[in-house]
Amino acid sequence: VQLQASGGGLVQAGGSLRLSCAGSGRTFSEYFMAWSRQAPRKEREFVAASSPAGSRIDYYADSVKGRFTISRDGAKNTVYLQMSSLNAEDTAVYYCAADVSPARVRCPQYEYDYWGQGTLVTVSS
Repeated sequence: VQLQASGGGLVQAGGSLRLSCAGSGRTFSEYFMAWSRQAPRKEREFVAASSPAGSRIDYYADSVKGRFTISRDGAKNTVYLQMSSLNAEDTAVYYCAADVSPARVRCPQYEYDYWGQGTLVTVSS
């Protein structure tokens, strides 16, 4: 599985941005898909995850719940992260990840086997 993240950029506080993660090699419908982020001088942290298409459960970190939405487009083999009401604390490199059966869905940094290269999101205040 190869993952390619895109969509990062500079946005003002309160604005919105949509990240994309396009996959190749296998169909995403069989995988848990997750987004993590890593801010400067901080550890990588969980942002959101989506269960395989059959069960379709979404998971969110408390810090983004109600502001971020994870979604999939099976036809395009792409997972999205729609981010709104952005603030300076959302500034980070965002990574997408995939795994067939992670033991801990909310711990992609330890449990997910496949990773994209990261896309930088900068929120200006």
